Amino acid sequence: MSTRKDYLLGTTMVAGAAALSLTLLAPGAAFAQDATKTDQEATSVDEIVVVGSRIRRDNYNAPSPTQVVTREEATLQGFASTTEALQSTAVTGGTSQINNSYGGYVTNGGPGANTIGLRGMGPSRTLVLLNGRRVSPAGSRGSVGAADLNVLPTSMIDRVEVLRDGASSVYGSDAVAGVVNIQTRKNFEGLTFEAQSNLPLEANGNGGSTRLSLTAGARGDRWRASGSLERYERDELTLRDREFTRCQTDGFRNNKDYIDPLTGQSKCYPLTTTGSNGVTINTIGTNSIAGVGAAGTVGSSFNRWRPNSGVTSGLIGFEGVGGGANNVNVRDTFEDRMLNESLISPVDITTIYGEAGYQLNALGNAEVYGEVLFNQRKSSQTGYRQLALDYAKGSPLIPTNLQGSTAFADQGLNKGQAVGVRAFIGFGNDHAEQEVDFSRYVAGVKGDFFIPEWRYDAALSYSRSRSEYTSEQFLTNRLIESLDVVQVSPGKFVCAQLATNPGCVAAPALTTQTIGGQLPKEWVDYVFRPVTGTTEFTEMVASFGIDGPLFDLPAGKVMGFFGAEYRKSEIDDTPGLDSQTGNTYNFSTSAITRGSDSVWEAFGEIEAPLLADKPFAKELTLNASFRYTDYESYGDDTTYKVGLVYQPIDGVTFRGTYGTSYRAPALFEQFVGATTGFLSNTNDRCNNYGAPGVNPNRVANCTAEGLAGDFQSTTSVKVITAGGADAGLAAETSTNMTIGLVLQPTLPAGWGDLAFAVDYYEIEVENGVSRTGAGQILTRCYDSNPGDFAADVGFCRLVERDAANNQLTVHDSYVNLATDNVKGLDYTLRYRKDVGPGTALFNLGVTQYTEISSKLFAEDPLEDVKGLVNNPEFTGTADVSYAWDKWRVRYGVEWIQGMDSYAYYGEDPATSQYDLEVGDYFQHNTSVQYTGEGWTVTAGVRNLLNEDPPVVSAGVHNRVGNAPLYSGYDYLGRTAFVNLTKSF
Repeated sequence: MSTRKDYLLGTTMVAGAAALSLTLLAPGAAFAQDATKTDQEATSVDEIVVVGSRIRRDNYNAPSPTQVVTREEATLQGFASTTEALQSTAVTGGTSQINNSYGGYVTNGGPGANTIGLRGMGPSRTLVLLNGRRVSPAGSRGSVGAADLNVLPTSMIDRVEVLRDGASSVYGSDAVAGVVNIQTRKNFEGLTFEAQSNLPLEANGNGGSTRLSLTAGARGDRWRASGSLERYERDELTLRDREFTRCQTDGFRNNKDYIDPLTGQSKCYPLTTTGSNGVTINTIGTNSIAGVGAAGTVGSSFNRWRPNSGVTSGLIGFEGVGGGANNVNVRDTFEDRMLNESLISPVDITTIYGEAGYQLNALGNAEVYGEVLFNQRKSSQTGYRQLALDYAKGSPLIPTNLQGSTAFADQGLNKGQAVGVRAFIGFGNDHAEQEVDFSRYVAGVKGDFFIPEWRYDAALSYSRSRSEYTSEQFLTNRLIESLDVVQVSPGKFVCAQLATNPGCVAAPALTTQTIGGQLPKEWVDYVFRPVTGTTEFTEMVASFGIDGPLFDLPAGKVMGFFGAEYRKSEIDDTPGLDSQTGNTYNFSTSAITRGSDSVWEAFGEIEAPLLADKPFAKELTLNASFRYTDYESYGDDTTYKVGLVYQPIDGVTFRGTYGTSYRAPALFEQFVGATTGFLSNTNDRCNNYGAPGVNPNRVANCTAEGLAGDFQSTTSVKVITAGGADAGLAAETSTNMTIGLVLQPTLPAGWGDLAFAVDYYEIEVENGVSRTGAGQILTRCYDSNPGDFAADVGFCRLVERDAANNQLTVHDSYVNLATDNVKGLDYTLRYRKDVGPGTALFNLGVTQYTEISSKLFAEDPLEDVKGLVNNPEFTGTADVSYAWDKWRVRYGVEWIQGMDSYAYYGEDPATSQYDLEVGDYFQHNTSVQYTGEGWTVTAGVRNLLNEDPPVVSAGVHNRVGNAPLYSGYDYLGRTAFVNLTKSF
């Protein structure tokens, strides 16, 4: 009778041990491939095959802490894809990751991309490998710089190895915070069908996912071949589907929310992520006119109005909602179509993977091998758009009662004519789509080198990501022509320049229906058009390595690995022409991103057993690695790493590493084309600069621009971002240190097996690649010496103010500025014991951050964000498993410690109106698995207790509805899952 010890041993967090690249494994090494392994084989898997070294070894300990997650464990936890498993709290330590909840944000890789960043240092500082080789970046738009986890072949994956330590001297650039290595199933034989369905039970039936896969393999005396075909679909989850996103409020404490006079409840602001002052809809803007005010207003003159057929005096048919001393929250900001926005965006993924090998019986018993991966991702997002439509003074589209209004000067739609009336229209939903095709090819040969006991491995790989991305945009030139009309009969209008603009459709007359978003389809089809861009990223890697014994020491053989590698990467992002030319109305614009970089590297690693089987020195092993790098873009550099494993007695092991790492600037950081975005007008540093207590330099500088002391900006701040190659952008450098203790005491017979590890880590990044940030640039400019301000030097050379409308433009490019520090401890506990007819296993993993600090400038103090919302000090996972005969049961808990941001923002929690504190968050998961003859079924529930994300106030942190935007929280709610596997 099987007790399933193979499963229990093969799915736990490994306390110590480093791994080997696939091609350098010693012959006969064990793998956790299936459920038929013996206990001894499972133990080998648990302690030997982990990422972090290129040297073949037969011992179990190594200097760097590592974690292993097998496919069986991922299935029991209910993860429908490798992406979900990698972004879980157990792997990331609670640091926020980019997932499908970020569809409305500007992220590296574009909407729909899913990435991983260890230690909270971002995806650009974490290297992702597939079978020990780089997974090149994939995605859309100009900022493609990290591996997209969506490309991974879930059904062929055997296990994931996570090294939480710097490893640039072993693997090269990007391995600053750690390395994630995905190992596929080797020597697979037979045919396996797998199906999994995840269904949220609290989300109106939406947000579910389905994965279907077929895996096959065969082998002969001299050949092997295997592969998989899989399809993954995730349905859209909208704001309407979850209670905490249906009405985004300010969420202020002590009943300080704005109460909507129309409902008597806290006002809903689902359009924006910040709450109050959400974008106005169902409103017009005029000059100040006497009229009847809406409920909640003060005064008798207004410049913002909403339709009200019951008003028969003043501005007939309208009630005033803004202007003067009125609270802007009186205006309309909500309508039902806003709830159609994506909370979790939908995605369809198709993946084909294959690998094969053939024994040549030549070239040193060599094997020729290859891998191929094809992946297509189709993702989309639903948003909501406001349309600010300007009707020129005197336009026949303006009704008689508004013909006298002159709102303000032309803002770009009226051919130089003043704006008579602006309509703030709730246009409705818009859609964005991405289709990303990714391919990866690997070919190589490995065998015995001409030196006895040495092996060689030569490989060539090529990857290509090509995407098309489309968004729906209002085209400025068409809006301009459609608003320039003549009346040909009562109520009928045509474009004035129809002869030179055939197909032009006149804008709708300014009516209650138009203001309310009921717009003629013919006109919408003319001005609201799809804009499509393309992105291509290619990477070629050629590598060669040899490994084997160097010489003997009394304690054993000194092993070595030496190799060289050449990489070349290219990016070419061509946005849609309308985006390039700035013809997208009230939307960001983008220029072409095009560039390439290449690198030559030589590297080596040795492992020397210094002592063995001596008194108080059961083992003392040194590991050292070195890498020389020569980049075309920034020149050469070297990195190194030294590690030590010391075991004074059985059951006690000390380990530690110290080394340097580097990260070459991503291609988009070097070459991204000038991209224009916008910040709120509240970011203008001259707003109300005459108030008491304002920096005297700021007062002088704003006065010098001719602005009044009570100036209030009415235009957004334009931010132009560009690459830093022309400014001499250099590589980041960093140091990494880990010190750990592993305890594996021998317990009395029948007491079971216990293992405990604690590791302290430090990562310090200098010269980090970053953008200064528009807010920092504006502050440092306007608070600078008036002489520097007048001379446009320092940060002021990056700031411009338009004399006509006082709009600010900020140039914010990538530069070497930042310092980032991460320090903390990892605790791991594992206990296994035979109980009754089976085996029980308990796992506990806790991550503690003691510092998460950064600064932009050398003279700045470090700002520590540990414990702030989205940056927990402690996170943990625990699970208990029991396996007997054909059954397995599991219960797990994920924990994120409570956080608060009061001190960081200078708020007194006793008096602040903001709620900036979230409590402890627990997510409970349970599952049961039964294995029959050739088939296995797993069923369970994630978020068993239906724990909703906590809520915070608006105006401080990015939010999703009323909850923080944070990947550690579950937005789906209680979710049932079932997985069926059938093998033939």
